Amino acid sequence: MPVSKTRKQLMAMYRALFRAYGPQHWWPGDTPFEVVVGAILTQNTAWINVEQAIKNLKRERLLSPARLREVAPRRLALLIRPSGYERSQANRLVNLMDFLAGRYRGSLARMLRDDPGELRKGLLLVNGIGPETADSIILYAAGKPVFVVDAYTKRIFTRHGLVSERAGYDDVQQLFMGSLPGDAGLFNEYHALLVKVGKLHCKKRAPRCPGCPLEPFMA
Repeated sequence: MPVSKTRKQLMAMYRALFRAYGPQHWWPGDTPFEVVVGAILTQNTAWINVEQAIKNLKRERLLSPARLREVAPRRLALLIRPSGYERSQANRLVNLMDFLAGRYRGSLARMLRDDPGELRKGLLLVNGIGPETADSIILYAAGKPVFVVDAYTKRIFTRHGLVSERAGYDDVQQLFMGSLPGDAGLFNEYHALLVKVGKLHCKKRAPRCPGCPLEPFMA
């Protein structure tokens, strides 16, 4: 499909979602660092569980790079237990704090100001951080225009015939970044709206197409 036609379809789908659901105010977080921690903890769990884990960290006044790096891994795992997989998640947070300290001298602001391509390369070298988490940090914490791809995104656009079942993360991401303007606000809202429609309609086993804002776009 030509880029101009793909762009028109993607924007028409975006507008349909926005009319149906309005702004999603995503990613929730009081500070960029809270957004970063949330991006790590939300792997393989529901956001409501992440919120409780973050609440625990806030209560103990540990929600800063310096404080989080000092806390014992066992205690950290206990505090983030509501998010599930607490040992693995604690290790991921520790690995990220080590990366932050080693590459950016512990400055989150310096990290978030880095070139997004270079930051992404660095984040992907951190054990436990994959493309979706890295891109979530870059988009939602740093405010840089990179499109986040998750299971909802691929499922929705596979069913609409815009990507193939065999498409990988980079293939799906390129569909958006190669067709849409590089606007962080647009990418932010689009991704959040896809999560919304995915939860309500485009379910994994039993899609609820009737009443879906994207039903008119089915081939």
